[in-house]
Amino acid sequence: MTEYGRGHGSEPWHPEDPLYGDQGWTGHQTQQGQVPYGDAQQQYAQDPQYQQPYPEQGQHQQYPQHQQYAQTQQYPQTPQYPGQQQEGYDPQYAQQMQHPQQMQHPQQVQPQPQQPVYDAQGWDTGQHQYVATAPADPYAGVDPYAPQSADGYPGESPDLYTTDEAYPPPQPPGRRHLERQLPEQQDEEPDSFFAGGGDGEDGDGDEPGRRGGRSKGGKPKKRSGVACLISSLVIVGVLGGGGYYGYSYLKVRFGATEDFTGEGTSEIVDVEIPKGAGLGQMGRILKEAGVVASAQAFVDAATANPKGKSIQPGLYPMQKKMSGAAAVALMIDPSKLNVITVTEGMRNTKVYEAIDKKLGKPAGTTKDIALRDAKNLGLPAWAGNNPKLMDPLEGFLYPMRYDLSKDSTPESLLKQMVATATAKYSELGIEGKAKELGLENPLQVVTVASLVNAEGKNHEDFRKMSEVVYNRMKKTNDVTNQKIEFDSTYNYAKNQSEINFNLKEAQAFNNPYNTHFIKGLPVGPIGNPGMDALTATLNPDHGGWMFFVSVDGNTTTFTKTYDEHLKLVAEFQERQKQKNGG
Repeated sequence: MTEYGRGHGSEPWHPEDPLYGDQGWTGHQTQQGQVPYGDAQQQYAQDPQYQQPYPEQGQHQQYPQHQQYAQTQQYPQTPQYPGQQQEGYDPQYAQQMQHPQQMQHPQQVQPQPQQPVYDAQGWDTGQHQYVATAPADPYAGVDPYAPQSADGYPGESPDLYTTDEAYPPPQPPGRRHLERQLPEQQDEEPDSFFAGGGDGEDGDGDEPGRRGGRSKGGKPKKRSGVACLISSLVIVGVLGGGGYYGYSYLKVRFGATEDFTGEGTSEIVDVEIPKGAGLGQMGRILKEAGVVASAQAFVDAATANPKGKSIQPGLYPMQKKMSGAAAVALMIDPSKLNVITVTEGMRNTKVYEAIDKKLGKPAGTTKDIALRDAKNLGLPAWAGNNPKLMDPLEGFLYPMRYDLSKDSTPESLLKQMVATATAKYSELGIEGKAKELGLENPLQVVTVASLVNAEGKNHEDFRKMSEVVYNRMKKTNDVTNQKIEFDSTYNYAKNQSEINFNLKEAQAFNNPYNTHFIKGLPVGPIGNPGMDALTATLNPDHGGWMFFVSVDGNTTTFTKTYDEHLKLVAEFQERQKQKNGG
């Protein structure tokens, strides 16, 4: 709250302070020894020396004033306090309260008739002129805010600010918001283990809860020898550890890279590189396996090699203690990778040979297992039931790369390949789409895809190839009499891959896979189709194609009539004669 003659805001001290609320800094200053609360305020009416010098202060004479002045000079919101009366606003008195050093202490005066004081415009200034004879001021030169002796005047209450437990006396309004100047504190020693201020013998004389490094009598504490020793050891340990790690960092950063020499020892270890691994991760894996001396040696060698970034994930059989360059040279060679890759259109016979070679088995081991245990390797119910099939697993060793491990066997690899193919066929929904394409069962979908994959070069070729197959199978086909006549089927039946063969011999060769002899599709797939060939089989070109021939061995040309086809065949035969020197 704000009163006239004081600064903004209230200045309460502690609620237990007898002068709580600062009642004395209002229009009537509380003297030392007075209690400013209602009836408890002590009056000195019995001593005329301490009577109020202005008896009219609580009852100022009212003078006629201008209406506007009356409206602006009233302060009804000002709160009243016990023992105080406040009516008008006295500018001179407010100025005195802002400069307390200029305030005059009460003097014994003889009141004289008062005369109102007006300004140049006729306004009442609220000041009064007094004609009085004032004796010498007994308080002249005395600090009005200095504490007074408790027994200075008879009948006074004791000074509540002179005891040891007292609160500090109130400050004048003009000095209340100044920053308090804290007394200079003596340098305190840290209250810690290193200062000997714990439970040791040097700290027994301290006061409870007292901070600092001096005892109660002011004598400096002695530092503990054990604490100094421990602190020294800590410093030495920190410096030593930092030096070691700094040396290690500089050695790795700027020192020569640790590396082995040569192709390594005769000890072989399988190292598996996961998918998405970078050169740094590869180097760490090789170092943990004992292949290279450091990961950085491998990274440096791979970075220097143009093919270093082409290293594929997989299982690598590697020697221990190889140089970084030797390790990189081995890993960029696809034949050194301990994997088996089934390519699109690859026949099962080639897959069996690759498995035997990788696993170190005698030739024919995997083929015998496939033919003997075909029903136990996970084929779907709609596959492998025709007794005329040359290989029930043909078309079910899905093309992709298969990583080998120490535990890999022919059976485990075959099961993995069959499971992958079955899952892919299920995703494509070939069981439901077989009827839409006019085929008898899902196995025929895989068979068409295998033919397309064997004859075509790319996805667009595959779509046109599948259109050729479907058109030649139609009963209305009187050009080839529903024969597909693909050379790849004859080669499969013969277990060969020949471009030039005797056509008449092919047309006379009776085999359920030879489409030059039988009508319609072969009894089963002639290879393992990839995803491009499968999707093209399910979505043919619909261009009405009936014939195709590759004149140069690279580009396949498709035609709709037999006459166009014969011209292409003649061109192809002439090119072959020139190639063979005929």
